[in-house]
Amino acid sequence: MIKVITANEAAAYGAMLSRPEVVCAYPITPQSRIPEQISEFCAQGLMKAKFVNVESETAALGYVLGASAAGARVFTATSSQGLALMHEQLHWAAGAGLPIVMVNVNRTVGAPMSVTCEQNDSLSQRDTGWLQFYCETNQEVLDTVIQAYKVSELVSLPSMVCVDGIYLSYVSENTEIPEQEQVDYYLPRYEPPIRLPGCGWKIYYLHPPPRGDYMVGDLMLYRYEMHKIENKAFDVFLKANEEFEALFGRKYSPVEEYKCGDADVVIVMSGSAVGTCRTVIDKLRNEGHRVGLIKLKMFRPFPRDLIRKVLAGRQKIAVIERDISSGQCGIIYQEIKWAYRMNAAMYGFVAGLGDDITAPLIEKAIMYTLKEEPPEQEVIWLGLAEKRVSDEYDRSSIQILR
Repeated sequence: MIKVITANEAAAYGAMLSRPEVVCAYPITPQSRIPEQISEFCAQGLMKAKFVNVESETAALGYVLGASAAGARVFTATSSQGLALMHEQLHWAAGAGLPIVMVNVNRTVGAPMSVTCEQNDSLSQRDTGWLQFYCETNQEVLDTVIQAYKVSELVSLPSMVCVDGIYLSYVSENTEIPEQEQVDYYLPRYEPPIRLPGCGWKIYYLHPPPRGDYMVGDLMLYRYEMHKIENKAFDVFLKANEEFEALFGRKYSPVEEYKCGDADVVIVMSGSAVGTCRTVIDKLRNEGHRVGLIKLKMFRPFPRDLIRKVLAGRQKIAVIERDISSGQCGIIYQEIKWAYRMNAAMYGFVAGLGDDITAPLIEKAIMYTLKEEPPEQEVIWLGLAEKRVSDEYDRSSIQILR
């Protein structure tokens, strides 16, 4: 069945088809439609889950954290300040090995206050131990929620499915809703190895701590084991993706190449603007420019080896991203530069912070990359030309592409 739905609604359908037993989420723009839609599913009897209203995002993650510790499949969703409120429990969920699936609708973190798109909210949580996946389309949102349950429950780590706010969350697209029987075959009922009645901070382990009791065990050894498990999630995702393609005819590589075969210049992007970039790549290809696109879907664990493989031999690499690590550079650019470790000119463009990343902006960045040597600065501010900017900083330490 194909329905015209928003990405928020696609996330709700993905959750419904995954059959969580407990759902708890607090509304926040531009994510609110996800819990609203799920509450409607529950009220209509389409979703057999306990839907809980709470007073904050902190309480929402705390509730599903407890339910997951008791062995239930759970779901939650949030955005921006809500994700920031969850920060303490994000560490707890990953450290306790709880396979929670959460959709985060990317939005600017105040101040200044804004409800538009920026990926800083989720990328700033990169060290909490959650798997992170970034989506381009509504179909990918729905499918990734289902895949996230598969991977999280196999490796016993939580997953964050990231959706660009406004530019994807509110946009309606044709989306295929899989049959429940197919999803049930792909994602059987969650059965943790041990499911016991009673109370306790943790009543089962999919991956036991190295020295028995979690609170008494060797912390460094436990962190080492957690690190190994997160890296293992990469191979688990590849296998889960193959199984998904066999059943549903769609696949989502952690790193997807588009017209990169003979490309000397490669653009790296993630999220909803990837589709816009495909159009620009097609246009420039028709004009004779050997350019290609790499879509980064998986951010944690970072697909280091795949990145090295697809970027090998490129003359120039440009990263266009919706985030900034203040005082440093773009977060994805930083990770690409760490992973690549080869001689190539690299360009780090920061764009779309609260604004759309349009085709003319992307084309401007690509043409700059084709024609110019990389600046000394690690950040090129793309689309800032019309804003009021201090000339002193413009000349001395900040590169603005006008």
